[in-house]
Amino acid sequence: MGVWDWDAVVIGAGAAGLMAAVHAAERGRRVLLLEKGRKPGVKILMSGGTRCNITHDCDARGIVEAFGPNGKFLHSALAALGPRTVVAFFEGEGVATKVEETGKIFPVSDRAVDVLEALLNRLRRSGATLATSEPVTAIDALPDGGFRVTTAARAVTAEKVLITTGGKSYPGCGTTGDGYGFAVAFGHTVTATRPALVPLTVQTAWVAELRGITLPDVGLKVTENGKPLAARRGSMLFAHFGLTGPAPLDVSRAVSGHAAPATLTLEVDLLPAEPEPHFDEYLRTESLASGKKQLAVVLAEKLPRRVCDQLLAVCGMPPDRKAAALSKPDRQALVAAVKRLRLPLRGTLGFEKAEVTAGGVSLDEVDSRTMQSKRCPGLYLAGEVLDLDGWIGGYNFQSAWSTGWLAGRNL
Repeated sequence: MGVWDWDAVVIGAGAAGLMAAVHAAERGRRVLLLEKGRKPGVKILMSGGTRCNITHDCDARGIVEAFGPNGKFLHSALAALGPRTVVAFFEGEGVATKVEETGKIFPVSDRAVDVLEALLNRLRRSGATLATSEPVTAIDALPDGGFRVTTAARAVTAEKVLITTGGKSYPGCGTTGDGYGFAVAFGHTVTATRPALVPLTVQTAWVAELRGITLPDVGLKVTENGKPLAARRGSMLFAHFGLTGPAPLDVSRAVSGHAAPATLTLEVDLLPAEPEPHFDEYLRTESLASGKKQLAVVLAEKLPRRVCDQLLAVCGMPPDRKAAALSKPDRQALVAAVKRLRLPLRGTLGFEKAEVTAGGVSLDEVDSRTMQSKRCPGLYLAGEVLDLDGWIGGYNFQSAWSTGWLAGRNL
């Protein structure tokens, strides 16, 4: 033991901080975990609609892929604690898990509070000390090594410090970007931050009339002057402000990261499993065979009726239009509306409603094998404070657990 008050101080008791403190303390390190809020793990409790999507049912490669070009940074962290090991960790703490059709892994109880309680129980057994309602105001490197961490209540010294303060998403949880300032003070670069996994707002007024309708499988493309910026396939929910659900959330970072989101268009394929020529042929044969039926009824074989009525309106056709004698131009207009529906975007609902933050501390300045800063020995960074954001589906929690665990191994 050195001359310090603590071997390691971890700043921020979210997913990454809790995991890091547990692992470091179980290695015999004297660990202080500081949390500015009244309670630890508030975002864990909110996540997945209060169910907590622990991780995704895939291997390490599947996790890496979800983070795009930055995903390769996670190789060492995932080798230390991969998706299967995370499941085993929580199962070992009494949290039975289940895999849903989408590949998301949840507690069988559907209670995020069980996930947090398991972590806090493990933390208590580890011997780490948790201090809540204690915001950090400064971190200073000491001349002979180690750090002084100043909080609203005291100043403590430590051999090593880990920043796991999260990003800026859901600021109501306390994640207001404090860690970026600490990192910059030690010479780190922060890549511009923006909301990710956030609902989209649209300029098209009629979308609000479909609020509450979920389409389980759509193809989405964010385009600028016809050039695709992001694409994803999954479920989508119409809302009073625009669109939400997994597919819109997954393409949202391209929108929030754009200087002029109102110049972007969302191209929607309402039937991605059906090739365009097949759908065109379906409309042609049905208009001949079922001429007395309303066109909306024919379309309703494929899509919810309220959506069909709206598509007819988009194409300038009356809602009671009969299927008979559907002209080729009308048919082509309908095919385009179903397979290439264009919705001009307004933007997103911003950090207030974002599940994660895109951008953060530059990965080039952090050693991916240890999570140690390349700018300041003894300083570590993990979790969402880093420039890492993945798809919806438990990927971001996996990144937090893994980078936290790897940091904890080196604190």
